[in-house]
Amino acid sequence: MVATTKIDIRSLDLPELQQRFAEMKEPAYRAKQVYQWLWEKSARSFEEMSNLSKDLRKKLDENYAINVVSVHQSQFSNDHTIKNAFRLYDGNIVEGVLIPMEERMTACVSSQVGCSLTCKFCATGYMDRKRNLNADEIYDQVVLIDQQAKLNYKLPLTNIVYMGMGEPLLNYANMMKSIERITAPDGLNMSYKRITVSTAGIAKMIRKLGDDGAKFNLALSLHAADDVKRNEIMPISEHNSLKALADALKYYFAKTKNPVTYEYIVFNNFNDEIQDAIDLARFCKHVPCKVNLIEYNPIQFADFTNAEGDKIDAFANYLKSQGVNTNIRRSRGKDIDAACGQLAVKEEQN
Repeated sequence: MVATTKIDIRSLDLPELQQRFAEMKEPAYRAKQVYQWLWEKSARSFEEMSNLSKDLRKKLDENYAINVVSVHQSQFSNDHTIKNAFRLYDGNIVEGVLIPMEERMTACVSSQVGCSLTCKFCATGYMDRKRNLNADEIYDQVVLIDQQAKLNYKLPLTNIVYMGMGEPLLNYANMMKSIERITAPDGLNMSYKRITVSTAGIAKMIRKLGDDGAKFNLALSLHAADDVKRNEIMPISEHNSLKALADALKYYFAKTKNPVTYEYIVFNNFNDEIQDAIDLARFCKHVPCKVNLIEYNPIQFADFTNAEGDKIDAFANYLKSQGVNTNIRRSRGKDIDAACGQLAVKEEQN
């Protein structure tokens, strides 16, 4: 598929769009109508914009593109999780997941095509990073998964997690713009508090979140509170030591007052001993936080295994004894490779 040479109209903010309309000798209110169609009504074509004249719709179609994301393929898990392969305008594929639970409907969205990080336990980490997603491509994933939730479960989305393919903080500008459009009253009008951005730990970008007054939730994929162990499974850590991360998190919390969530996959015979829990409890003292202990989900490239249930329980009980808010998260969508760490486009793996 050849990428269009037309201007991506959703790359323009409202003042820029109004300027373009002025150059076309069109009134400013028309630009606002188009902006509403794009971001409030999630229009996928100019033809849908029924309160515009046919001539204006034709003019827009000749000069601009709405680079919509489409569902290429969906897989349904036994636990009702739905994994989607989303096709982008240039033919690239990313994956996103609908996770239905009794109390919430969660969309897990991707921020990059592939990933530039090489976390050893994550399927996406074995793919090359082809490019960052644009803000509208992240937004479209949310819209499509919301439609899926309503169609299949008669409920709208309640939560969004940036935990799909890619590292959101390495696509900072587009990630932030997508959240602005998702939360804006003239966008999808969702609450910041229903959005969580997960990072492998880019210290300088965590500081930038603080400077920018981020209102959404921040989750850090920690997986070891020991630099040697963390470097072994997350090579990123060589440049983002636990001390650097702790300092960045303290700065972030001082600026935003938002507590942090630590994600910790418990691997068998690697990070599942009480000493590991002691290290984690110590790290938890830096800022107000909670810990999600996560089951490991196998991938074909790595030979990690999930820790034994009694080890996970003992680990959780120690953290709780130290006053750490701790949850054990059970995986969803394992049977269709939709669980945490399993997202990867199969064509890219062969």
